[in-house]
Amino acid sequence: MNSFKINVEKNYENFRLDKFISEIKSNLSRNQIQKMIDNGQIKVNNKKEKKSYKVSYKDQIVIYKKEDKLLDLAKKEMDLDIIFEDEEIIVINKPVGLIVHPVKGNKKDTLVNALLAHSEKLGSINGTIRPGIVHRLDKNTSGTIVVAKSQKSLNNLIKQFKKRQVKKEYRTILKGTLPYNSGTIDAPIGRDPKNRTKMAVVKKNSKKAITEFEVIKRFSNHSYLKVILKTGRTHQIRVHFAYLGFPILGDNKYGGQEEIFNLDHLLLHAYQLGFYHPKKGNWVEFEAELPEEFKEHLSKLEKK
Repeated sequence: MNSFKINVEKNYENFRLDKFISEIKSNLSRNQIQKMIDNGQIKVNNKKEKKSYKVSYKDQIVIYKKEDKLLDLAKKEMDLDIIFEDEEIIVINKPVGLIVHPVKGNKKDTLVNALLAHSEKLGSINGTIRPGIVHRLDKNTSGTIVVAKSQKSLNNLIKQFKKRQVKKEYRTILKGTLPYNSGTIDAPIGRDPKNRTKMAVVKKNSKKAITEFEVIKRFSNHSYLKVILKTGRTHQIRVHFAYLGFPILGDNKYGGQEEIFNLDHLLLHAYQLGFYHPKKGNWVEFEAELPEEFKEHLSKLEKK
């Protein structure tokens, strides 16, 4: 088991223990940190404390981290649509239908499997089923996704996402004619208490979620939108527009299906991604062209 020592500096005094660790160790999620505290893997002055413990100046905190499991994933050659690549990152235009990382029932046909075949560097990052993965897109969401090629770049990018320093712009088509030209949806998201496989706008056991939007074009009964995510909750865009009564076209889960379009997936595309390059420090933006099918449906709406 590896250990990592931290001495609390004065500017962090009175931070909750879990929040303090998340600020210092950007490669650990808040959920991971809380579990580690509960399991005694994080100690303060050689004592186990609660996650709500308020740290004091000069407290010595030790994090005991289990060694990562060795990476044991198959490589699979795929024709990846690479937008940009250098020694530190790969930016990919992910197609609809491709799962980002291995899950139960699919250990071989994912973006991670393709990346392992593409770059030998990824095999040494994290040693888990998500080597190099900074963020994810749902299986049926297409578009820009960035992957790190070194542990240092991975930690840097995860921290940027956590601190909301990235730009995430999407394109989508909604059912219905949205009456607003632009706006901000500020509504908390959590598990749907009536259906645990879905997310919903709820007050209890939820997290803050903010979505900005701008109507690009209205059709007789549909709306084509530019959407910017300010937070990154599960199914956030889908849930927020379904909450307004304008679900994403083709979204079976949240009420956006229409037989006339015969869609087997939702029309949601991660159009643009911006962040600070993890090594050079300069701001970079990458754009993924709309998929052909998305364009075809826009064309159909134009002719209706």
